[in-house]
Order: sequence, then structure tokens, then C-alpha cells
Amino acid sequence: MVNSTDYFLYLPLLPEVAGGILDPRRILTPLDHTLPGVRLVIGDVREVDLTGRRLSYVDDEARTGELPYDRLVLAVGSVNKLLPIPGVTEHAHGFRGVPEALYLRDHLVRQIELADTVDSPAERTARCTFVVVGAGYTGTEVASQGQLFTAELMRRRPRLDNQPLRWLLVDLADRVLPDLDPHLSYAADRVLRSRGVELRLGTTVEEAMHDGVRLSDGERVPSRSLIWCVGVRPDPLVAQLGLPTEKGRLCVDEYLAVPGHPELYACGDAAAVPDRTRPGEITPMTAQHAERQGRTAARTIAAAYGHGSRKPYAHRDLGFVVDLGGWQAAANPLGIGLSGPLAKAVTRGYHLLTIPTNRTRIASDWLMESVLHRQGVQLGLVRSGAVPLDTQQLPVVRPAEQRQ
Repeated sequence: MVNSTDYFLYLPLLPEVAGGILDPRRILTPLDHTLPGVRLVIGDVREVDLTGRRLSYVDDEARTGELPYDRLVLAVGSVNKLLPIPGVTEHAHGFRGVPEALYLRDHLVRQIELADTVDSPAERTARCTFVVVGAGYTGTEVASQGQLFTAELMRRRPRLDNQPLRWLLVDLADRVLPDLDPHLSYAADRVLRSRGVELRLGTTVEEAMHDGVRLSDGERVPSRSLIWCVGVRPDPLVAQLGLPTEKGRLCVDEYLAVPGHPELYACGDAAAVPDRTRPGEITPMTAQHAERQGRTAARTIAAAYGHGSRKPYAHRDLGFVVDLGGWQAAANPLGIGLSGPLAKAVTRGYHLLTIPTNRTRIASDWLMESVLHRQGVQLGLVRSGAVPLDTQQLPVVRPAEQRQ
């Protein structure tokens, strides 16, 4: 396995790291403990030779290496979706990994601390204003957790008693969680509005500056915080392969194999997998599908070596859970709409059952969070320059026709 880190990240709980609820180590699964007998190579793939069946990579110390393969499984996932909006790349920060979550947590604390020290009402207002772009799964949870965290930080500072706390959730869609069940949208909308979060639906950012953003409705919002959660796109490695894609994802058959390349497979966000429960569609980019597609790819490869038989991939969504912070959540397990504390219990139960490790530690953090105040201190581990919005460098792939 070639991977840029030595851990598997359980992405759904990342907003709780940014909100100061969970220690970041809780949502990381060490790969060497989980995959006995598997050689783990820490590095980023830079070149794939499809004809010679070799790939090259570079490690954290800029050293390069090569690996041959008989079968190659592409499970490279996705990266931040970028839009051609002036200033966004320079002034916004994404939310795809632990560094971004730790940076955001420090950033939220820092803005409230600075607001407490400045005398300028305009600067204080800007530092207490937070703009989240993208009202999908990630953006909704980031806004929910972030609003509660900053509200608690402000309550500890008497000088900010009369200072409004402003959170904006911006999206071109006509509702939050536009790709999920309407019940989840309604529940999230109700909770966010009750906390004072401004839902700017049908709106987008037209320009980002270091001291604010300009929205498509003409309003200029003074702020020092632009959090980019507009969605994801397949890793650039997919496009560099020169093979057929659909919506930027590598085309595969129902067995996760790439047509015309019996040695090549793909799954997860990188693959356009036919959805047999919705003829003519491809499976959505969700963890439910990625996990099960990985198993299907493994069975397909084993069958190619005479072990067992391959089975076509099929999975119907079991529902989604959205943690809205505090005692609030929205869920629709098996199509049953839930909200409030009951949905919260279902949401946390689902995460405990799904995450591969650290269940006891996570449950302990949740228990402590319910009875104690969150610690509002900066760790100083990740600075802004270490988490640019565009973190993915394009790899180099040389199909045979390009090399000849």
C-alpha cells in the first residue's frame, strides 16, 4: 500500500476535532496495526507506467522510489473542489484532513482572543464573523460545531458580552444538505436558524479578500474566516491516466475493473461505479460505498487468482446521519426520519460501530465534553501556510503511447 500518511482518517468525525470535542488521534487508525502482512510505503504517487506496470513515488524527505505491480487498485479518493473565484485560493482554507481541522480549531480560538483585545468595533465585528461556503454534509457540520465552539469561547470573555457572533452558511442550492433526504435538510435548517446561523441560500462568493468576502447578492461581509466546503473532486491522478472517465471519475465495470485493463481496478471517490440500484447512474461519493467497494475489489482480485468467485457491486444507501452539535442531530436510518436527542444517539452509535478503532477513547471524550467546558487554547501546531486550499500537486502519468 502506497499512502501519504501512516493512518486511515475517519472523516465524518473531523468537525468534532475542529470544534474541540475530540482529540485528533481518536479518529486515526494506524495502518500498520490494521493491515498485518501488508507492506506500507509512505509517499505520494507521482508517475504511473500503465504498460510497464510500475509506479514511482516521492516520500516526505523528497526521496523517490519505484514499485512494480501485477494488479493496481486506485483508491486515491478526492481533493478540494476549486472554483475560479478571485481570492479564494489565497484566502480560504479547506477541510479535508487533520492539519486543516487543527488549523481551523486554532484559528477560531485566535479570532475570539484577538477580538477580545482590539478596540476597533469594525475589526472586532470582522473577527467574530465566520463564513462557511458549501451547505453540504461537511459545511453543515462545520458551521454547527464551529458556532457552538465560538459561542462558548465568547461567553468566557466579559468584554465581548454585547458583541454579536455571526456565522454565515453560503450555498447556491435552495436548501442545506441539497443532496440528502429533505427530512435531514429541514432538521438541519431548523437547528442552524435557531442558533442564529445565517443561511445564505441561492448565493455564492464572488470575491475573497484578506479582510472579507463579497457575495453574489452584492453584500460585502467583513471577516477574517473563510472556510471552503463546496465539495470534492477526484484526485488529479485519475485524469492523468488518460483513460475514460465520467464526472472526472475513472470508468469501471460492476466488478470494479477498468475495461481493457484487466490489471487495473478502482474504487471509492476515484471510481465511476455503476449503481445497480439506480440504473444509468453511478454511485455517490460516500463512505458507505467506498468501504463496500473496497471489499468488492478485493474479492474480484482474489477470484482472478482462483480464490472464490467475483460478485458484482450493489449497495442501497442505508441512510445518513448529520451531527449538528450539542444534543442535536438529524438522521434517516433505513429511511426513518429522526431529529433531536434520539437522532444524536443514533448518530453517535453509528460512528462508534463504523470507526475501526478507538471506540472507548471516543466515547470517553464525548462523556467529558458533556460535563466539562471545552479547552479554548491554541496548540500552534499548524500555521496557515501549511494548509493551502489547493494541496494537490498533479502527478505525472505516462501511458505507452506517450512514451513511444
